[in-house]
Amino acid sequence: MLILTLIKVSLKSLWANKMRSFLATLGIIIGVGAVIAMLALGEGAKRQITQKVSSLGSNLMILRPGQKGSRGVQSSTYDNLKLEDAEAILHKVPEVLQLSPVIRGSAQVKYLNQNTRVPITGAAVTYFSIRNFALQHGRPFTDAETREQARLAVIGSQTADDLFKGRSPLGKVIKVNGLNFKIIGLLKVKGDEGWYNPDNQLIIPYTTAMKQLFGLDYLGGIDLQIKKGVDPEEVKKKITAVMRHQHRIPADMPLDFTLQSQAEVLETLNSITLALTLLLGGIASISLLVGGIGIMNIMLVTVTERTREIGIRKALGARNRDILRQFLFESTLISLIGGGIGVALGIGICYLIDSIFSFSTLIQPTYVAIAFSFSAAVGTFFGFYPALRAARQDPIEALRYE
Repeated sequence: MLILTLIKVSLKSLWANKMRSFLATLGIIIGVGAVIAMLALGEGAKRQITQKVSSLGSNLMILRPGQKGSRGVQSSTYDNLKLEDAEAILHKVPEVLQLSPVIRGSAQVKYLNQNTRVPITGAAVTYFSIRNFALQHGRPFTDAETREQARLAVIGSQTADDLFKGRSPLGKVIKVNGLNFKIIGLLKVKGDEGWYNPDNQLIIPYTTAMKQLFGLDYLGGIDLQIKKGVDPEEVKKKITAVMRHQHRIPADMPLDFTLQSQAEVLETLNSITLALTLLLGGIASISLLVGGIGIMNIMLVTVTERTREIGIRKALGARNRDILRQFLFESTLISLIGGGIGVALGIGICYLIDSIFSFSTLIQPTYVAIAFSFSAAVGTFFGFYPALRAARQDPIEALRYE
């Protein structure tokens, strides 16, 4: 019955000053809504990054040439990755499921009157499964065609649209830096990754890229797919040992290559998004504190206005703790009402962002519960001083107050 009485008296008091009560809850509403929306944006960014990194390949490791330079100034990369390095890794590291030599560059690509510059990837047939590339039409080139340095190409969807304007590219012959290449496959759409667009490229045999197109005797990198369930760090150690032996690098000398796992990339990006999420949530939570200050201000005014009421209650036998409980409950109730409306506002903002923008949000129930609980804590904390002031009122002086 005591709780019901507290709720009834508190609601009656809040309803008697509707505009004041609304303004008191407004800061909490905005604060809770902003916290939920900001945290959902951060979680949405984390999910998108995870999906994008996962789409680049499964159980992926990337071996690239190291950077030349001295005293912290990087000038260029080493031209020291060879096919022999890839063969040594494949034979000496059993945890590596498959790998592909990679050559990257760009070239002028022509078809009839269409002319555009396109990123070129020279790779082995294993590159398609390592990088999770699926074909919409056609086929990839084979190992035999790679050994023969065949002039064959698998084309990305955007490049196909640029060159063929919606027509099927299969079987068409294009010119790449003046050399004829036959298109035998069309990749499924993956989507622009921001820093890299897998839909805008030509994939050709790495032998053709090295010997005929770019005239190179070294690799631009080696993409590796490790077996499921193995420890990436142990695999890295083994690959590093093989590469030290291949390049005759003493144990006390720096490496002339870089080796990075997909898990490391994902961990780095997730740490960045976590820091961004906490920053956004921290900034948004400031409005909760401002809302708490507003509640304190309103409650102090309320205590002043209800001084005579406090005196009457004390004259009728109300104790200090009864007055304290009443006013503290009112401030907490304001926060709870504002928190509930703020939760609805935050969820609504997230759905609005999802429907208007291509960026998606991810609402975590844990974050919603934390924001709502924090709003209640703010109301209790900032309402304590006005409630204590009301409880300490002298009943004689309170009755004389006009």
